[in-house]
Amino acid sequence: MIPPEWYLALSGFLFAGGVFGVLTQRNAMRILISVEIMLNSANLAIIAFNGMFGLHNLGLDGWIFAFVIIAVAAAEAAVGLAIFLSVYRNFGEITVTNIFSLREKEVN
Repeated sequence: MIPPEWYLALSGFLFAGGVFGVLTQRNAMRILISVEIMLNSANLAIIAFNGMFGLHNLGLDGWIFAFVIIAVAAAEAAVGLAIFLSVYRNFGEITVTNIFSLREKEVN
Protein backbone atom coordinates (compact mmCIF):
# COMPACT_ATOMS: atom_id res chain seq x y z
CA MET A 1 0.00 0.00 0.00
CA ILE A 2 1.25 3.46 -0.87
CA PRO A 3 1.65 5.74 2.17
CA PRO A 4 -0.59 8.86 2.26
CA GLU A 5 2.46 11.13 2.35
CA TRP A 6 3.19 10.23 -1.28
CA TYR A 7 -0.33 11.29 -2.28
CA LEU A 8 0.11 14.56 -0.41
CA ALA A 9 3.46 15.16 -2.10
CA LEU A 10 1.90 14.51 -5.51
CA SER A 11 -0.97 16.83 -4.60
CA GLY A 12 1.45 19.60 -3.64
CA PHE A 13 3.41 19.12 -6.87
CA LEU A 14 0.23 19.30 -8.97
CA PHE A 15 -0.97 22.38 -7.09
CA ALA A 16 2.37 24.14 -7.59
CA GLY A 17 2.24 23.33 -11.31
CA GLY A 18 -1.29 24.74 -11.50
CA VAL A 19 -0.29 27.96 -9.74
CA PHE A 20 2.67 28.30 -12.10
CA GLY A 21 0.33 27.88 -15.06
CA VAL A 22 -2.14 30.47 -13.79
CA LEU A 23 0.58 33.03 -13.13
CA THR A 24 2.58 32.59 -16.33
CA GLN A 25 0.08 31.87 -19.11
CA ARG A 26 -1.67 34.49 -21.23
CA ASN A 27 -3.97 32.10 -23.05
CA ALA A 28 -7.25 31.85 -21.16
CA MET A 29 -7.76 28.18 -22.05
CA ARG A 30 -4.42 27.26 -20.50
CA ILE A 31 -5.35 29.24 -17.38
CA LEU A 32 -8.62 27.31 -17.13
CA ILE A 33 -6.75 24.01 -17.45
CA SER A 34 -4.31 25.14 -14.73
CA VAL A 35 -7.22 25.96 -12.41
CA GLU A 36 -8.67 22.50 -13.08
CA ILE A 37 -5.32 20.93 -12.17
CA MET A 38 -5.33 22.89 -8.92
CA LEU A 39 -8.85 21.68 -8.09
CA ASN A 40 -7.88 18.08 -8.83
CA SER A 41 -4.83 18.37 -6.59
CA ALA A 42 -7.08 19.62 -3.80
CA ASN A 43 -9.34 16.59 -4.35
CA LEU A 44 -6.34 14.29 -4.10
CA ALA A 45 -5.26 15.91 -0.82
CA ILE A 46 -8.78 15.70 0.62
CA ILE A 47 -9.05 12.01 -0.20
CA ALA A 48 -5.55 11.34 1.20
CA PHE A 49 -6.47 13.09 4.45
CA ASN A 50 -9.71 11.14 4.51
CA GLY A 51 -7.72 7.92 4.30
CA MET A 52 -5.55 9.03 7.20
CA PHE A 53 -8.18 10.53 9.51
CA GLY A 54 -11.64 9.47 8.24
CA LEU A 55 -12.94 7.29 11.05
CA HIS A 56 -16.69 7.93 11.15
CA ASN A 57 -19.52 7.66 8.58
CA LEU A 58 -17.68 4.75 6.95
CA GLY A 59 -14.86 7.12 5.99
CA LEU A 60 -16.85 8.70 3.15
CA ASP A 61 -16.66 12.35 4.24
CA GLY A 62 -13.66 13.17 2.06
CA TRP A 63 -15.10 11.35 -0.94
CA ILE A 64 -18.40 13.23 -0.73
CA PHE A 65 -16.57 16.54 -0.41
CA ALA A 66 -14.40 15.61 -3.42
CA PHE A 67 -17.49 14.85 -5.51
CA VAL A 68 -18.93 18.27 -4.62
CA ILE A 69 -15.68 19.89 -5.75
CA ILE A 70 -15.83 17.91 -9.01
CA ALA A 71 -19.38 19.18 -9.63
CA VAL A 72 -18.31 22.78 -8.98
CA ALA A 73 -15.31 22.32 -11.30
CA ALA A 74 -17.58 21.00 -14.05
CA ALA A 75 -19.87 24.02 -13.71
CA GLU A 76 -16.86 26.34 -13.75
CA ALA A 77 -15.53 24.67 -16.90
CA ALA A 78 -18.91 25.00 -18.64
CA VAL A 79 -19.18 28.71 -17.86
CA GLY A 80 -15.53 29.29 -18.79
CA LEU A 81 -15.93 27.54 -22.13
CA ALA A 82 -19.05 29.59 -22.90
CA ILE A 83 -17.11 32.79 -22.23
CA PHE A 84 -14.21 31.55 -24.36
CA LEU A 85 -16.53 30.80 -27.27
CA SER A 86 -17.91 34.33 -27.05
CA VAL A 87 -14.41 35.81 -26.99
CA TYR A 88 -13.29 33.65 -29.92
CA ARG A 89 -16.30 34.68 -32.01
CA ASN A 90 -15.61 38.37 -31.42
CA PHE A 91 -11.80 38.47 -31.58
CA GLY A 92 -10.59 35.28 -33.30
CA GLU A 93 -8.25 34.39 -30.41
CA ILE A 94 -8.59 33.63 -26.72
CA THR A 95 -6.36 35.85 -24.58
CA VAL A 96 -7.02 37.30 -21.17
CA THR A 97 -6.81 40.89 -22.41
CA ASN A 98 -9.66 40.27 -24.87
CA ILE A 99 -12.00 39.06 -22.12
CA PHE A 100 -11.96 42.45 -20.40
CA SER A 101 -13.00 44.24 -23.58
CA LEU A 102 -16.30 42.31 -23.74
CA ARG A 103 -18.13 44.62 -21.34
CA GLU A 104 -20.87 46.80 -22.70
CA LYS A 105 -20.25 50.42 -23.48
CA GLU A 106 -22.23 53.05 -21.61
CA VAL A 107 -24.96 54.76 -23.58
CA ASN A 108 -25.39 58.48 -22.86
